[in-house]
Amino acid sequence: MYIAPVRLLGLVLWTAWNTVASAAPQTAEDTVVVTGAKLPTALATLPSMMSVVTGAELRARGARDLRSALALVAGVEISPSGDAGPASSVPALWGLREFDAFLLVVDGIPYGGAFNPALATLDLTNVERIEVLRGAAPVGYGATSFVGVIHVIHAQPGHGAERASISAGTHGSKRFALSGDLPGTSSVQHSLTVNGEDQGFVQRDAEVGKLHVLYRAALSTDVSRWHVDLDAMRLRQDPYSPHPREGATLSTRLVRDANVNPRDARQDSDRVQLNSGYARALGATQLALTFSAADTDSAATRGFLREDFAVDGTTPNADGFRQRQHTTDVWLDLAWSGSFGAQLRWALGTDWLYGKGHQRSGNFEYAVLANGGGRPLSTALPVDEATRLSVERNFFGLYAQAEWQLTTRWKWLGGLRLNHTEETRAGEFSSASLREGDHDSHDETRPTGSIGSSYVLFEHGLTQVTAFADWRASFKPAAADLGPEAESDILRPESAASFEVGLRGRMFDARMQWEASGFDMDFRNLVIRENLGGLPALANAGRERLRGGELEIKWAVTSSLSLSGAAAYHDSWFADYARLRPDGSIEQLRGKALELAPQAVGALGVILAPAQGVIGSLVANYAGGRYLNKSNTARAGGYAVLDAGLGYRYRRYELRLDATNLSDRRDPVAESEIGDAQFYRLPGRTVMATLEFSL
Repeated sequence: MYIAPVRLLGLVLWTAWNTVASAAPQTAEDTVVVTGAKLPTALATLPSMMSVVTGAELRARGARDLRSALALVAGVEISPSGDAGPASSVPALWGLREFDAFLLVVDGIPYGGAFNPALATLDLTNVERIEVLRGAAPVGYGATSFVGVIHVIHAQPGHGAERASISAGTHGSKRFALSGDLPGTSSVQHSLTVNGEDQGFVQRDAEVGKLHVLYRAALSTDVSRWHVDLDAMRLRQDPYSPHPREGATLSTRLVRDANVNPRDARQDSDRVQLNSGYARALGATQLALTFSAADTDSAATRGFLREDFAVDGTTPNADGFRQRQHTTDVWLDLAWSGSFGAQLRWALGTDWLYGKGHQRSGNFEYAVLANGGGRPLSTALPVDEATRLSVERNFFGLYAQAEWQLTTRWKWLGGLRLNHTEETRAGEFSSASLREGDHDSHDETRPTGSIGSSYVLFEHGLTQVTAFADWRASFKPAAADLGPEAESDILRPESAASFEVGLRGRMFDARMQWEASGFDMDFRNLVIRENLGGLPALANAGRERLRGGELEIKWAVTSSLSLSGAAAYHDSWFADYARLRPDGSIEQLRGKALELAPQAVGALGVILAPAQGVIGSLVANYAGGRYLNKSNTARAGGYAVLDAGLGYRYRRYELRLDATNLSDRRDPVAESEIGDAQFYRLPGRTVMATLEFSL
């Protein structure tokens, strides 16, 4: 099965070898990053590990989802799908795979607001770059993340590439995309992106349909800049099912890729977001105001097999729900920044993150065969219980950050933030014999902050080696779950303190750039999914420890050929967690590894992207063995995934063929938070042909 990838790699390297002699050297320039700090900072001297994936690299690899986009980022493992549907994903950073432990930011705005990251509606069309920060951003974004920040930045109006593309592939998949600038002036610029897709899967009766529109406008004068974005997404999903674990392995009683959802299953969302910002120079300082509001309507019909499920097709063996959900997110940030001479830059500000959510669910039971046969319509089933839940969250912050260039080689970056959070929840449960409701509220005021330093150890021409270290303290209110259980209790806030040390450098006329770091995090009250009284519920998991090291290397062999490598070792375990078993006994998990946390992860990539001629890419990802339960009695082996692309560029046109998961691995990669001990597998092999042309 590996003959095709090997031939592709040979063709890529042969073509590249013939272009080496005529390739011009690349010019080294410091990339300025904006994630994790209120002050745009040079990547070369940033006191923490960060990766930048450019839009040109994404297009060269044919990357259209988060898994493929971040495939060459050290230590980052993106698992496709999850309870939010086939269009979603579950990222793992620093060895922790929890849906809300990282922060997703899009164009400077927390995407998903005060709730969970809105990964299902994330769109990577016309992206300028993606910045990936390891660890928390406790000053810039406050009480929102622990193990990392993924910041997706779209091209600015007037600065993006103008292109159109159409694609078709296996399982009936098809896509289109159109991006370009609208007529404007030197001071007023507009851009528009319109794209859509229908994506099929090897899993039965599973499909994703998207229609996305992004309008961006900017007005600039000598002393000010105003911008506005309007982003709208229509998402329609026919979800597939996770696979139950029975004992130490995945169940052999369920047919692989069987869909046991009700026949009218869906996971649909309509999302509209408005962003606006105004920045104005005030003498030697600048005042910037950013505002964002998002409204999301969702409808879901899902079903999950019970533990020890029957297979006769008549005994109820699954529980399902029909749910309507509505969330509103608001983000407001006011920042004042300036400098004292050339050595000290500073920023002061305040921000407010608001979220309001409401769900209504009707829950039912039904019977389905192990091969997915006999799936009923949910509308034909009686509702045996109904739930309602309302959640309102406010995150306020006052922050101060400073960057001090002590010498030409030595830089300090630090900041403090005072966080105040307020949350209320009200839940209601009703059945034929019972009706009850409850509510809870919680306020919290805590400081967070970070301090880091970088020092240039060696510099000669374009060769440079820099050492860095940072310490960060962060906290986050417990996840707000809008699932069908209507849990009104508010858990204890999560908190973490982390320390990181590392080196980064560039050599060979800056053709090769590398970065390595080691980290240690002490985590308290991690919110995890547990089986409480036979029902899925959230719980605080005492204390955890995350340690490890990561290495990332990028080498521009020529102007057309680049090689990448990444490796990470993660050791994440429960330091002290006494859990309540379903039978009422206590189990101490001290020393047990966290679920789905492989110790070894790595990646290798080859990208050939000349201005004209043969183009191609080959990316290999590896994830080591990991446990499928908290008791560490069920273990899955390691696996490798191969993605490849091959095409040709001629003038304004490009024709390419991209394949994901060439090895067709179907390993369990993400655990359901609704179905007990059930795992989503890797999607099967897909192939897409794309024709793209510049406008």
